[in-house]
Amino acid sequence: MSSFFDLDISFEGDDEVPDASKLPAEKLKAAIDTLPDALREVAMGVLYEKRTMSDVSQDLGIRQSELVTRLHRAQLAIGMHLMSQGRPGH
Repeated sequence: MSSFFDLDISFEGDDEVPDASKLPAEKLKAAIDTLPDALREVAMGVLYEKRTMSDVSQDLGIRQSELVTRLHRAQLAIGMHLMSQGRPGH
């Protein structure tokens, strides 16, 4: 498993948003652990374990459209968590 993850998190017009493209695995895991269960399950499967969306949605018993919604919310929450903790990887 790779030790760095690309979350592709960006917020228009905010130059102070941390660049999460080189996020160490332990920081990603810590951020995922702060999420509510429904978002944490999706984030762990897709972002941390690098499983396919199809596999994760089938495993969780949800439609892929719901998975995409939860994944987007998880990414936003992770981005906000990282911003509150300081720059990722530092």
